[in-house]
Amino acid sequence: MNASSLQMKLSYKSKVFSKVQKFNRKHKALSFLGIAYAFAAITLYDILFYFYRSGKRYICLACILLFFVFSSSFSYPAMSLNISFASDVSAEGYSSDTEEALSSVEVAESDAELAVSQDVDSELIKEAMESENPDVVEAEHLDSENQVSLSQILEATGGGAAMLDDTDDEAGLSDLGVMNFVSSDWKLMLVNKQHPIPDNYEFPLGTISGTMRCDERIIAPLLEMMRAANEDGVALIICSPYRDRDRQTMLFNNKVSRYMAGGMNYMEAYNLASQAVTVPGSSEHQVGLAIDIITEGYSSLDEGFGNTKAGKWLSENSYKYGFILRYPAGKENITSIEFEPWHFRYVGVDAATVIHENGICLEEFWNTYVN
Repeated sequence: MNASSLQMKLSYKSKVFSKVQKFNRKHKALSFLGIAYAFAAITLYDILFYFYRSGKRYICLACILLFFVFSSSFSYPAMSLNISFASDVSAEGYSSDTEEALSSVEVAESDAELAVSQDVDSELIKEAMESENPDVVEAEHLDSENQVSLSQILEATGGGAAMLDDTDDEAGLSDLGVMNFVSSDWKLMLVNKQHPIPDNYEFPLGTISGTMRCDERIIAPLLEMMRAANEDGVALIICSPYRDRDRQTMLFNNKVSRYMAGGMNYMEAYNLASQAVTVPGSSEHQVGLAIDIITEGYSSLDEGFGNTKAGKWLSENSYKYGFILRYPAGKENITSIEFEPWHFRYVGVDAATVIHENGICLEEFWNTYVN
């Protein structure tokens, strides 16, 4: 505060006090009014004087606020344009009114894309969530081309009895007889959203029967398990072994399209679909180590399979042949995949025994036992 301002403030206060003193001398009984007047006048003057001294500062602040208010208003107009900021290639199965749909393949390959928020149709979303798991698409036709039983396999191979190769299962034991699991072991390969299939990964693809294939190294233990189940009166039927990347991509994109048809943008549909369908490049079916199994009289790939005689037999005995229930109930927060009692994965007898006896999933096994 400069000298002139201070002088102006003091002179104003002196005038107020002078007036109050004169008023109080004439009206002693009303002196409290004079004091109240003096207090109010000086307080109001101090407030106005403060803003007077800081006027330039508040004018600048007001200009900045107005700039952001007006710029925000023009940046986000309140109108429905039905515009998608993506390529002009329509995504298959997209049934909304938007003229330019977001291409699911292009967005999956990019780090991020913009999408227009649509009104979500709750009925369509519910239908998409309750729709059959993509594994069902592989098993929906009840013929030998899509499903194969033990008797069909033996018939195709001339009745030959493929026996379990014990050499692979001994790989987990060290010279001292102590379990020694290493990450380089092909049987223990961890495949999930966080661990996609390596670009250079190669494996021997063998034929189970007809067009059904898988990693040829698991065919012997698979047939051994099916034979043991058959001896216990349980008929196991293989319906979805190896899939190539194109097939997995098609299944995943179909699921995404269902959600997008309900009004979700691509990223919302992608995140929800990935909870039911493994993302292309992170599916165990693509490396031939996963097998989907059904049984006679129950061909649905749903949670009910776990309550069938076959589902219970597999849960109790599959580990003896090197297979594990890959996505068990109660582990969804770790595997990021819903409970799938039909999906079995080969890891070898040693690892499968550890996983079964400890009630853990493959991710937990890796964190604890794999070097």
